[in-house]
Amino acid sequence: VCIHRVRSCSGIRFIKSKYVCVFDKSALKFSHQQRLFRTSPVSCGQIVQFKLSDIGEGITEVTVKEWYIKEGDSVSQFDSICEVQSDKASVTITSRYDGVIRKLHYSIDDIAFVGKPLVDIEIDASKGVAPEEDVVETPPMSHEEHTHQEIKGHKTLATPAVRRLAMENNIKLSEVVGTGKDNRILKEDILNYLAKQTGAILPPSPKAEIVPPLRKTEAVPAAPKDKAHRIPVPVSRPIAFSGKDKTEPVTGFQKAMVKTMSAALKIPHFGYSDEIDLTQLVQLREELKPLAEIRGVKLSFMPFFIKAASLGLLQYPILNASLDENCQNVTYKASHNIGVAMDTEQGLIVPNVKNVQVCSVFDIAVELNRLQSLGSAGQLGTSDLTGGTFTLSNIGTIGGTYAKPVILPPEVAIGALGKIQVLPRFNGKGEVFKAQIMNVSWSADHRIIDGATMARFSNLWKSYLENPALMLLDLK
Repeated sequence: VCIHRVRSCSGIRFIKSKYVCVFDKSALKFSHQQRLFRTSPVSCGQIVQFKLSDIGEGITEVTVKEWYIKEGDSVSQFDSICEVQSDKASVTITSRYDGVIRKLHYSIDDIAFVGKPLVDIEIDASKGVAPEEDVVETPPMSHEEHTHQEIKGHKTLATPAVRRLAMENNIKLSEVVGTGKDNRILKEDILNYLAKQTGAILPPSPKAEIVPPLRKTEAVPAAPKDKAHRIPVPVSRPIAFSGKDKTEPVTGFQKAMVKTMSAALKIPHFGYSDEIDLTQLVQLREELKPLAEIRGVKLSFMPFFIKAASLGLLQYPILNASLDENCQNVTYKASHNIGVAMDTEQGLIVPNVKNVQVCSVFDIAVELNRLQSLGSAGQLGTSDLTGGTFTLSNIGTIGGTYAKPVILPPEVAIGALGKIQVLPRFNGKGEVFKAQIMNVSWSADHRIIDGATMARFSNLWKSYLENPALMLLDLK
């Protein structure tokens, strides 16, 4: 056969002959069919329906909070696609494929369901990125698959929060040894890697060079401004009265609070309250605030409260425990993951500072700054909001002196801190002096904690705060 030209159409090569020799027609059909008629690569891409994978914690639906891409954008593997918010945390969804976004299945604030298509991505089929079964039916990924990174063929497990921390410090996850389950990289692994590289644990936010302490100009720092006489400012936005009832679904963090508080009602609570004289701690904080600001960190009272609680938990580990559902076993937690209740626009959230027992007061302040920044932006990850073992709620930042805090299962104790007030008190000589007084209210699980244990823990915590120098003996 003498071939005049070959025309390609729809991936199949057709032959138009100009001259045909005397060979039998049937021989041509069968002897040359395999060589001349064959399938070529598809000229256009394949559309993959990228489905919302299982993000763990039994979550079945999420709210789409932000899209990082739009239709027509090109994406690569592990590029951020969108941010979704469940009733537990905010999660950044990353791409599994290299390709072009062809369709967004949801708008902002829509409810997306696990296992349903999130976006359509057109991929280059010639590269063999996605097998045919992925094009037709993409099974939901497990939590481990969603949070991994493929680096030079090595599967590295890490949560989005850990990947963000590594990115902020220019760390390649392939160089970090994971100590979690299945070699998962934890936040502690990133911090330990930083410590080895720099000799100190660096905060994720930029900070200035540390300089020698400033010269003290005043013998006694000025007392903080009294906030008791501040007049509440009304909401500035206009209030519209429609005259009609409005029904809204319970979603997001509010939905999580409904579940948690419903479970908390099964716990028999008992309360214990006391007052703390923070006069010495107020002076100490005023001296340390400028040094912390030089390092780029805001130093509040909460790091001292958290560290004092951790030192107390070392002596009373029953307060850092959990009770199983059948009330048969008590688990004493090795790590002091102390939660801090935060009031945000999304509702009440309780992120926790991990491993307080091995952190300094400054380390705790750095972590609190990070959690508060992410909490205000609604970007806290699941790792920040889970795993708590003990909780402090600083209701005093808003107002009030006493509270009745509700335990967060599976924890067994929680403390509520009131506002700091300047009040008259008597010293040992019977003389009246001006004291910085704060009230604390404890709640504990009366099934495994008795009042005497709670009182002794509170007294120890109180002694650390009233005499901050005592903490030096036990700090590590």
